[in-house]
Amino acid sequence: MKNILILFAILLSFSAFAQRQIIDKVVAQVGGELILLSEVEEQHAMLQSQQGVLPDNAKCFVLDQILVQKLLINQAKLDSVVISDEEVEAQLSARIDRILTLMGNDVKQFEDYYGQTVSQVKSQFREDLKNQILSERMRGQVMADVKVTPAEVKQFFAQIPADSLPYFSSEVEVGELVIMPETSELEKTRARQKLESLRQRIVEEGADFAELAGKFSDDFGSGRGGGDLGWTRRGQFVPEFEAAAYNLEPGGISDIVESQFGFHLIELLERRGNSIHARHILVKPKITEADLQKTARKLDSIQTLIVADSMTFSMAVKKFGDKKQQSYNNDGRMVNGRSGNTFFEIADLDSDVFFVVDTMETKGVSKPFQFATPQGEKGFRIVQLQSRTKPHQANLGQDYSKIQKAAIEAKKSKFVDDWIASKVDATFIKLDNRYGTCENLLKWQEEPKKP
Repeated sequence: MKNILILFAILLSFSAFAQRQIIDKVVAQVGGELILLSEVEEQHAMLQSQQGVLPDNAKCFVLDQILVQKLLINQAKLDSVVISDEEVEAQLSARIDRILTLMGNDVKQFEDYYGQTVSQVKSQFREDLKNQILSERMRGQVMADVKVTPAEVKQFFAQIPADSLPYFSSEVEVGELVIMPETSELEKTRARQKLESLRQRIVEEGADFAELAGKFSDDFGSGRGGGDLGWTRRGQFVPEFEAAAYNLEPGGISDIVESQFGFHLIELLERRGNSIHARHILVKPKITEADLQKTARKLDSIQTLIVADSMTFSMAVKKFGDKKQQSYNNDGRMVNGRSGNTFFEIADLDSDVFFVVDTMETKGVSKPFQFATPQGEKGFRIVQLQSRTKPHQANLGQDYSKIQKAAIEAKKSKFVDDWIASKVDATFIKLDNRYGTCENLLKWQEEPKKP
């Protein structure tokens, strides 16, 4: 269920761009940035799809948020804030890959939803994403120095009426030690031999690279497009892949390249300066049942050492844990993606972890159990229940970090409001008359500033 909700949120975040219609009218201007009627209507429609019925003045608040974003973008350009093409491409690829992963790497489902190929969707999102990153970067610079002292946290908490203090449900902190199975040398050899056979068919027998990529590549996203990776610049690929790709001449085909993802066969199609257009076939070594059982036995032995007090959980994580896991650098403590801290309401945990820790005693350590990553890879982990709170009303003793975060957010909000007010006075701003009755937009609608 959680993955479905995440997928729904990601799809909504892109749906406005996917459904963009012909621009009908400019309804506002902030410096050099224009706001189109279609932007307001699309974001209003997206909000409506998320929240249902909206108040009559919802479009006033939608436009207000767009105006803030455009003001940040305008100022970022004035301040020469630089967003590299590589950064945009990396974030764009990550978001597309995330959607594909949650769709089970079903490219057809992706194309049916958006009515476009992956490359076309990327092209359509690229400028919007760049502006989004630009506004976020500018907002970050504006708020970079916003901090709160302990005295300010206490003052913030003291201003909350007693009958308005939130009531927190029971929460837990959970540590995890994750081990991903390693492929055997036999499976690596089989994967390499399979790719060598494909290379021979292409180089010596004239087989079509794109056709073989579509049939055999384990990179489902590019495989459907004949292995085409589109135009990219340096820094987009893992080092082994990039080194091989950039050493090719157009039309050249690489030897077998091994990376963390498996084995690659690369063909360079075109080169323009520091940019290349390549395609590849990926063959991943298979994880066998024997590999899984070997991993489970190793983790079971580690769990025995922890329970016997021969090793602390933190030490075991550092010595044996998978370094790619976010929890690895946090002494194994899992981070709540929604709150950014280490506390979870029990129902917010993934179901496999929930059922393990629900009846566990504090400091208890589970037996190993199997799980799947968002990318579908199988791994094993043990978990430790590190703390459990009882349901309670907010107080500084138990909830200082949450209250501190709320105090910081309140201070940031005021700081940004003050910054906006100062920039509005020095920026050319014009709004369409159709928004003249929006009271929340009055701060933008005073005498229009001259450019």
